[in-house]
Amino acid sequence: MTKLIQRSLEPSLKETATWFPVVSLSGPRQSGKSTLSREAFPDYEYVNLEDPQIRRAAIEDPVSFIRNRASKLIIDEAQYAPDLFSMIQVVSDERGEPGQYVLTGSQNFLMMKSIGQSLAGRVGLLTLLPLSFRELQNENEQAIDVDKFTLVGGYPRLHDANIPPSAYFRGYVQTYVERDVAELLDVRGKTAFHKLLTICAQNTGGLFNAASLARDTGVSVPTIRNWLSILETSYLIFSLQPYHANTKKRLTKTPKLYFYDTGLLCYLLNITTVSQLVESPFFGAVFENLIIAETLKRHLNANENPELYFYRDDTKREIDLLDFTDPQNKQAIEIKSSRTYHDKYTRHLNTVCNEIGIEPKDRYVVARVESSFETNTCKVTSARDWLMKR
Repeated sequence: MTKLIQRSLEPSLKETATWFPVVSLSGPRQSGKSTLSREAFPDYEYVNLEDPQIRRAAIEDPVSFIRNRASKLIIDEAQYAPDLFSMIQVVSDERGEPGQYVLTGSQNFLMMKSIGQSLAGRVGLLTLLPLSFRELQNENEQAIDVDKFTLVGGYPRLHDANIPPSAYFRGYVQTYVERDVAELLDVRGKTAFHKLLTICAQNTGGLFNAASLARDTGVSVPTIRNWLSILETSYLIFSLQPYHANTKKRLTKTPKLYFYDTGLLCYLLNITTVSQLVESPFFGAVFENLIIAETLKRHLNANENPELYFYRDDTKREIDLLDFTDPQNKQAIEIKSSRTYHDKYTRHLNTVCNEIGIEPKDRYVVARVESSFETNTCKVTSARDWLMKR
């Protein structure tokens, strides 16, 4: 039997169930939501609406479906039966107890629509992304190679069954397009949708440009916006918003696009080995994606609301990541895939931080250096140390 990897979100999941009658756990397909829910709440009854027979029962008679089941219930992929949410509201209000229902879902748009209509104020919201580097490293005695993790990514089955990433992601993408996308909107041009995924991968870390994506994909700008919203609500990509403030500089207002998982990103870039990865012209962007996505995971795993931005002004001064999640500890991070630190990396970091009020102790250059150290103006942090931060 495969050893279960301890998920960092589990304490917050259990705590949230002591506050709210309903807990919603969302995240991408196969990120471990079902496993975590059943591990955290072993005494709960479990039903999975992926099963057509169970789904049919939930849709056709939601009253009986809820009334005839235990008072502690996990419903997997709950978005498939929207009418259940009204019944969950009725029953949870009758009992007036916390921790009655745990609902998981991989289509956040449908989940949040149903929650907003029926369970507002009654539900605690959490997000589970694929395994973080830190979660994997904590379960391994041997040091995990950062570049190898970047290539493989964090989907649990890859690590449970040692599936080759190319084989895993081929099925993952095909299943995702055939099922989730087809259910959320009518995508007749599945080939074009696949192409959009690849183009997004090739432009990871770049400024969002709907017209360019539409031109390259061969569909309209409104279609691109619709498709990207599906990619975001299915937890494949996310947008990093630009920093905005009243400054003397004109600031970029366009977000950047990143992938939640670098394993999927590498697959879409046709990168299959570590040597291909580090020699790829996309390596800098992939490494940047890794650091930003893992920072996002760290906050979500601590049940914090991530406040992440990038900085870019009209003079093209840029900082890759601003982490304002803790307002008392705002951080600025420049990300470099080099194994060697150079002072030039801090040129924009220091001038911009001086202007927006970030102290030298909270300025970082994260690079593939062997070990972390400090300079007069910033902290130079190895990728491993950054990924292992609490």
